Amino acid sequence: MTKQSKHKIINWGIIGLGNIANKFAKDLITIKDAQLYAVASRSQEKADDFASTYNAIKAYNNYEALVKDSNIDAVYIATPHALHKENTLLCLEHGIAVLCEKPFAMNAEEVSIMISKAKEKKVLLMEALWTYFLPHYQYVLQELNNKTYGNILKIEADFGFYREFDDTTRLFKKSLGGGSLLDIGIYPIFVALSTLGIPKDIETDATFFENGADSSCSMIFKYDHEITANLKSTLLEKTPTEAIFYCEKGTIKINSGFFMPTTVTIISNDKEKTIDFNYKTIGYNYEALHFNDLLRKGKTESDIMTFNFSKQLIKLLDDVRTHIKLEY
Repeated sequence: MTKQSKHKIINWGIIGLGNIANKFAKDLITIKDAQLYAVASRSQEKADDFASTYNAIKAYNNYEALVKDSNIDAVYIATPHALHKENTLLCLEHGIAVLCEKPFAMNAEEVSIMISKAKEKKVLLMEALWTYFLPHYQYVLQELNNKTYGNILKIEADFGFYREFDDTTRLFKKSLGGGSLLDIGIYPIFVALSTLGIPKDIETDATFFENGADSSCSMIFKYDHEITANLKSTLLEKTPTEAIFYCEKGTIKINSGFFMPTTVTIISNDKEKTIDFNYKTIGYNYEALHFNDLLRKGKTESDIMTFNFSKQLIKLLDDVRTHIKLEY
């Protein structure tokens, strides 16, 4: 069974101490009744530095030692994509609840194995796609579900930034799932899936780095009634990084940085208004709060980021990879 915290405070562990782990740790500090209890890296020095920065009680130089710590209630996995399955299974085998960074794993087969193990062990498991839990995104979903501005006619969503190619870094390393699709293309795809569902057809076009990792990917998801989602990810240029929903009676635009805390602009009846959600954090606290709530209630699956949704998301990523002939 999922371990409900023995104490009032939920003790978190973090495996993998890169950039995103730092952001998660900063926001975890802002949550009442939760604390960063332990961190693990393959480097003791890195683990010690991270623990010192965020006041973690324990710092381990291997992941196995962390999962054997009986004080841990939940683990946030922030390792490279290719290690997500292995790290998740390690935690689940020890009965520890897992919040695993997106993409959940490298492909649908790996995700299926992870979910099966969580069900077998009756332990909470959730994909950490933080956008789903952000107030501005939940607001947009509500407006779309309520058909406040009528049905969706078209979606446009992009995510792009420029980085100089470096095959030694995780972002570009193909063996670790590097490239634009798994790292940032997942966000535009998530937008389409969470609002329009599974497309009936997909068109794609991609460019590649010299090592075979994708440098950009353009996708058109086609739905019934000629509704389309035009999606793009790229590591070659900075793009607006907006999500725009063109509806029958107005347009909803999630402004630049749509995947993170930002504002929403509504254009309807020749009027325009922008809603500020007054974010005070980086934004990772929202998924952590949801996860803590699930853990306290003894739940083994999120009612927002469901297993079925995670399976559909990774299946779409697999389908796009098949279209562009990208293999890891």
